[in-house]
Amino acid sequence: MSAADIKTIAMRTKRASRALVNLSSVAKANALNAMAEAIRNSAAFLQEHNRKDINKARENGLSNAMIDRLTLSDTVIEGMATALEEIAELPDPVGKITGMNRRPNGLDVGKMRIPLGVVGMIYESRPNVTADAVGLCLKSGNAVMLRGGSEAFNSNSAVVEILKKTLIDTDINPDIIGFVPVTDRQAVMDMLKLEEYIDLIIPRGGEGLIRTVVENSRIPVLKHYKGVCHIFVDSDADFDKAYKICLNAKVQRPGVCNAMETLLVDEKIAEAFLPKMVQLFHDSGVEIRGCDKSMAIVTGISSATEQDWYEEFLDLVLAIKVVGGINEAIDHIETYGSDHTEAIITENYTKALKFIKEVDSSTVLVNASTRFSDGGEFGLGAEVGICTSRIHAYGPMGVEDLTIEKFICFGNGQIRQ
Repeated sequence: MSAADIKTIAMRTKRASRALVNLSSVAKANALNAMAEAIRNSAAFLQEHNRKDINKARENGLSNAMIDRLTLSDTVIEGMATALEEIAELPDPVGKITGMNRRPNGLDVGKMRIPLGVVGMIYESRPNVTADAVGLCLKSGNAVMLRGGSEAFNSNSAVVEILKKTLIDTDINPDIIGFVPVTDRQAVMDMLKLEEYIDLIIPRGGEGLIRTVVENSRIPVLKHYKGVCHIFVDSDADFDKAYKICLNAKVQRPGVCNAMETLLVDEKIAEAFLPKMVQLFHDSGVEIRGCDKSMAIVTGISSATEQDWYEEFLDLVLAIKVVGGINEAIDHIETYGSDHTEAIITENYTKALKFIKEVDSSTVLVNASTRFSDGGEFGLGAEVGICTSRIHAYGPMGVEDLTIEKFICFGNGQIRQ
């Protein structure tokens, strides 16, 4: 596919986006609910195409974490459908007017929420992202241009086919979904030059992909390089809560960006807390890389390197560091973190508030697993990505985050003096 072909897809998507601003909330909700039903009814079709990708992934030696992200299980398909239904129920932000104020000259000035226009999604592995992105963009009045990874090409193509057919059935222009039907990496570079037709690029995948997109894009990019997520177990922690939360954060799904990668433990409780915690990790197949203090307390821990503190393992590997209290924990997070998600386990309200205030990441939790850092879990229906750069949105991005505000003014003949 040539650069001209990709430009043609973008032009058609941009043209289709202009009609979305006039689409009623009821029409959008009806389409989203119809998409959910179509996804459920097409489970066998989706899994047939998904198996082609999984078989190829295994032949190519992809990691278990990547194959997990790629797989459209019954649970994942149901999750896709449920997310679309939840998005349908969310308030429609488009056209919302806020902050109307009357100026001394009688001019009424306020703001109105409007769509971004066309959102470009460049993503790896997860075919459920295709449905999430379409659903969130439709609800927020945006068109979407999709370029999924080569490892999920058959799965993404099948999802797009179902969703486009549903749009036709609900009298919405199917061109609001632009799909780049090639796996050639040059297509990404061509897409990143189309600033006349695409208003925002959201890359989802490994750090290498995101850095490539940022370095080559003429279009604004939502950045999320990696998820180096920490949990700090404070000296005032409830151990039973801490064992459960830390194990869940690392083991429940280690190949995702909100899994815990580094465990920080207050030195006051390290000798009492770490032996059982490490045993629980070992029982779940987790490799532990620790600091000198943790190695002196528990056997079966290998020595952590400086690089391990920066690492997003995306696997059953965990770094552990014993720290001298909350201030050292916060300093460690500031030095090595990626502004994604951090948590503190404590029964001390003052320390909890200090952690929330001073840790600058996009999501900060108290006595809860980092795995909750997710648009669906936060009531957004789904997310197009987790933004770790400080722009108009920070953290999981849902429907409202895909809109911006423009100024609107109502006058009665005023002129500038």
